[in-house]
Amino acid sequence: MRVSFITLLLGVVLFTSCKSKEEPKEEKKDSTAEAGGGTPVTVTAATVGSMDETVELSAVSTFLVKTFVKANANGYLTAVNTQMGKYVQKGQELFTLKTKESQSLGNTVKDLDPSLHFEGTMHIKAPGSGYVTQLTYRTGDYVQDNEQLATITDTKNFVFLLNLPYELKPYLPYNKNLKLHLPDGTTLDGTLEGEMPTVDAVSQTQSYMIKVNTEKAIPENLLAKVYFVKSAKSRVVSLPKEAVLTDEIQSQFWIMKMKDSTTAIKLMVTKGIETKDRVEILSPKLSPTDKVLLTGNYGLPDTAKVVVE
Repeated sequence: MRVSFITLLLGVVLFTSCKSKEEPKEEKKDSTAEAGGGTPVTVTAATVGSMDETVELSAVSTFLVKTFVKANANGYLTAVNTQMGKYVQKGQELFTLKTKESQSLGNTVKDLDPSLHFEGTMHIKAPGSGYVTQLTYRTGDYVQDNEQLATITDTKNFVFLLNLPYELKPYLPYNKNLKLHLPDGTTLDGTLEGEMPTVDAVSQTQSYMIKVNTEKAIPENLLAKVYFVKSAKSRVVSLPKEAVLTDEIQSQFWIMKMKDSTTAIKLMVTKGIETKDRVEILSPKLSPTDKVLLTGNYGLPDTAKVVVE
């Protein structure tokens, strides 16, 4: 009798212990259900508008014409009135040169006849306006006739040279007006004006001149980005690139479209042209009212439960 009572008491303790362990599991299940059980996502919508397919190219600034300042006699430079990088105007005096003869005979001639005013001084002026990019001699140096003293860039012939792959030449009609993006964030409007008659043997690119309208002083050899248009379309249905998913070999493309308020379905799509942030959707037809997953869409199966944030 006593053994049966002890056995009954142990059974009650074990039953109570098992029940207490099961109750937290039921609470956890309830809390998961209350949370909704879906993947957090954000959504976007298709837009209709113009799109351009572009290729990023480079263009370098250059002065097509440079003016050379030369000595007009043998002699000594008595004054240099400019310096490297300085902007000079056409007709501005840059050098003063005293001829070799006047250097050796000038004082003797004056002593013989002061009325002759024999000086032998030459004033060399800038043949054009621009920046001094090369300065060869200093005050006191001896120079020979026709020797180059300085180089001046011709600001009227400042252009950007676009390095265009030859296979893109058929798209030139779309690109008469271009925008140049400088490294400091500045954007310049440019006009395509002409081409160079040679092609680089290695890269097979041809240089095209882009004339820019700016008062800003731009140094030579500055590299700018140019987005060259390959095709342009109007009334294009497009989505942000983040909304379009693909497989590892990029052979198939799809989006996750909201079927209702909590369900997203997998929808195969056909792409058209692309920009750096948008993709044209050729099929199926999407409307601006369709909701497409923008984030949280990666790895979701077809008919996935989601929670729109």
